[in-house]
Amino acid sequence: MIKQISSIAMLEPKNENLHIYSKFELPRLGCVLLATIMKNLGFEARAYFLSERNILEKNITADIIGISSISSTAFIAYRLGDYFRSKGKIVVMGGPHISAMPEEAMEHSDYCICGEGEISLPQLINTLNTQGDFKTIQGLVWRNLDGEIVKNSHVVHIQNLDNNPFPDFKLLELEKDHMGAVGQKPTIPIQTSRGCPFACNFCSVTAMFGRKFRFRSTADIIAELQQYNPKEHAIFFYDDNFTANRKRTKKLLREMIRLGLIFKFSTQVRVDIYKDPELLDLMAKAGCDTLYIGFESVDPDSLKEMNKNQSVEDIKTAIQEIRKRKIFVHGMFVFGFDKDNPKKARASVKFAIRHKIDTTQFLILTPLPGTDFYYKMKREGRLIDTNWDEYDAHHVKFKPKNYNPWQLQMAQYHAHAKFYAWKWIILRLFHGRFRAFIIGLYAHFLNRKWIREEYHHLRKLREIPSQI
Repeated sequence: MIKQISSIAMLEPKNENLHIYSKFELPRLGCVLLATIMKNLGFEARAYFLSERNILEKNITADIIGISSISSTAFIAYRLGDYFRSKGKIVVMGGPHISAMPEEAMEHSDYCICGEGEISLPQLINTLNTQGDFKTIQGLVWRNLDGEIVKNSHVVHIQNLDNNPFPDFKLLELEKDHMGAVGQKPTIPIQTSRGCPFACNFCSVTAMFGRKFRFRSTADIIAELQQYNPKEHAIFFYDDNFTANRKRTKKLLREMIRLGLIFKFSTQVRVDIYKDPELLDLMAKAGCDTLYIGFESVDPDSLKEMNKNQSVEDIKTAIQEIRKRKIFVHGMFVFGFDKDNPKKARASVKFAIRHKIDTTQFLILTPLPGTDFYYKMKREGRLIDTNWDEYDAHHVKFKPKNYNPWQLQMAQYHAHAKFYAWKWIILRLFHGRFRAFIIGLYAHFLNRKWIREEYHHLRKLREIPSQI
């Protein structure tokens, strides 16, 4: 008689690489949401967002182990998969990297789920308990009796997000030194939409969640917010573009204001938010204190290459309009596009300083599996390696056109060194921008630590020929 599965542990190993926001990470919602779904179905369920070492020290005894992975945590996920399989556990993997590379992941797991797992995971466990047919589970990757890997059709995206339960964070165990999104109040991630219709060729969102926007209802989001106390919690709206449907976002913000749900909240938006002053006013009134914006570049040719559909003037105006409302601006720039070069990278840094962006991350274009950019680099023979640990937007993993790999890596280092130089850190304090000062101080020392710890990576890049 086959033992019935009655318990599940959902694991999301932490990426332990250094970067400016590495102390303020939020867990992705997938693991805690899936644990909540399984708990509601009567299973014993827990979720863990911990380092590899701390996961192994937990002595997890669940019948089935679910592991979620992005590219930079894939090798950790694989080691955990091997470990738990050696203990006789059933291992199921999912997440963005697994969805893009299921055959690779199957070397370290019993099953993989591609795409969204809210429907497929319960179906899989029910099938295991009833000895049913795996062929009916959409998005499942499994082995038949001959040991051959079988890929079922890709999972259908959930159309009504209101059908999902509110994630139960009491099921989630975090690191003891976890600081949340801004290092202040405990920060609750809330997702109000999925999908993105835009075509940024380096972004993995559409590969995972599709090109069509799907929105939760205002009533459902408000009900989730009402579980929390604005005096005790901050909110991070987890959407890739919180203001994708401005009419819907305004309705939500007005309802938050009417009900007194004035949380300190942060979220990601596109540059074009400045074109709707009413929306910005409502965001400020509802408690928005930080916006994360992908500026990417201040070079028109590079912006065109990445299908960003924004201009340098748009970026300038967006910064002005957001700061006018006393909202903190975290800008993200990307180096390494084919139209990019060292001079243009330096221009982005000067722009960020001149326009008083509060904090920035200068990121390295990364060929994440599942993206158009990854397949292009693979076709052209420009991938340096597939050391997934370093696919974190802070390590050069492809051969750029107008830099050699070492130059591109050092362009990022020098960008952070200049933006977070003592002169600008002290000026932020002098102008009363205390949070920008604290993050700047942390970033300054972390950048220096990074260059010391990445000696072997830098040495390897120096040995790669300049010509692609």
